[in-house]
Amino acid sequence: MHPNPAFRRTSTVMNMEFVQSRSFGTLAINAPDGPLLSHVPVLLSQDGGTADLHLVRSNPIVRLLDAPRPAVIALTGPDSYISPDWYEVPDQVPTWNYTAVHLRGTLELLPQDQLHDMLVRLTAHFEDRLLPKTPWLDSKMSDGVMEKMMRAIVPCRMTITKIDGTWKLGQNKPEAVRLAAAAQVRANGLGQETTTLSYLMADPPKS
Repeated sequence: MHPNPAFRRTSTVMNMEFVQSRSFGTLAINAPDGPLLSHVPVLLSQDGGTADLHLVRSNPIVRLLDAPRPAVIALTGPDSYISPDWYEVPDQVPTWNYTAVHLRGTLELLPQDQLHDMLVRLTAHFEDRLLPKTPWLDSKMSDGVMEKMMRAIVPCRMTITKIDGTWKLGQNKPEAVRLAAAAQVRANGLGQETTTLSYLMADPPKS
């Protein structure tokens, strides 16, 4: 997380809403030979106390979960390079604006018989946002196929102890300067979802 408090004033509720909307992040856990990372869909509970996910059984992280382990899940949002010229004031330097939320806590394996329920909930979380499409249901699968595929994955749950957010949107700049940069991000941004980022820069979320 960025240390500047100007970028960390977003409420826990807004950070949770970001996670629930994004629902895809990078899981990190320490291993004897260094950190291990895995990119996973994430289902955050309504109270922000837990995050459910699943891993391929052969994932090296799974072999470390003989006991609960400290872990982090990083979810990132819009980002863009910011040219100093875009501020239209002197003595500026290049930077990168972005949004990110980190979930910290303890990761553990769940009993295998909880996997199906987790997959149903996770699938519904995404399918219900595709309206007017009729949501996909695993009942569309041929007999036995879903059960066979589930044998290759395992359910996991992170018990969350901390939710941190960085919304680096130029809040440390005067409003006119920030708005000038936001307009350039919208027109010429170099990054991901630059239009969305430009609107966030123009009107940064309040705590």
